[in-house]
Amino acid sequence: MRHFRETIYKRVFTILAFASLLFLTGIVLTLFVEAYPFLVSHDISRTLFGLYWYPTYDPPEFGMLPLITASFVVTLGAMVVCIPIGVGTALFLHELASASQRAVLKPLIEILAGIPSIIFGFFGMIIVAPFIQGLLDIPVGLNAFTASLVLGIMATPTVASLTEDAVSFVPRSFREASLALGATRWQTLIRVVMPAAGSGISTAIILGIGRAVGETMVVLMVAGGAAVIPGSVFDPVRPMTATIAAEMGETVMGSPHYNALFAIGLTLFFITLAINIVAEIISRRFRLKLGLGR
Repeated sequence: MRHFRETIYKRVFTILAFASLLFLTGIVLTLFVEAYPFLVSHDISRTLFGLYWYPTYDPPEFGMLPLITASFVVTLGAMVVCIPIGVGTALFLHELASASQRAVLKPLIEILAGIPSIIFGFFGMIIVAPFIQGLLDIPVGLNAFTASLVLGIMATPTVASLTEDAVSFVPRSFREASLALGATRWQTLIRVVMPAAGSGISTAIILGIGRAVGETMVVLMVAGGAAVIPGSVFDPVRPMTATIAAEMGETVMGSPHYNALFAIGLTLFFITLAINIVAEIISRRFRLKLGLGR
């Protein structure tokens, strides 16, 4: 009877483990099937590097370069915001903060991580955009800079939480040995703790990038919605996710425009996949360097 129960448990957990693989396969197949008519009827290189996205014109233009560029610019700006704040917050919480400071800051970070993205969008549209517009005296506050700032704030809890987990796994003996050899607390933090936690910190940063790349509501509400290559970070832009969200409800199912949106989704999928692969490669290299795994 005991062997029978163990067999049942094993099979149930095996099915659950492979369920994620089935879901992933279904997602990829759906993207390919819906994007296939567009891919076979349009030149891929011309689509990826086309300068104009005018799907409703006659003839339509399906150049994705402005959308890809917008996603890149907004994500890069978000990383400039969230990496120093997120990593610095994690190091402060785990290495420097007192118990009372940690008791206040840790729950606030967790609350920030649980706020829906549309709330960040409202905050960026109503508060941040007018403030940036007035502060910098620019024509419009809904632009790539504002979207980067709000996205960076939104991604900070992810980076901070994962970085703190990575730092917490560094053995205490590493710190004690460094201090015993005469290193200061700052030297120990920079030269011992951070390199030892490098695998987890790099993974946290790249997963933060992944969240910024895939975010929809914030960029839809705050980025400005202009499908053009920006001349500066203060120009309105429209990233790939915002384009899909804004236009999918207005397209005719099975039309070239409809299939082109799925092609954007497929492109976004491969970008996200590449980010995850890079995260795994970097994490593995750090583990091998420290002799923590193969």
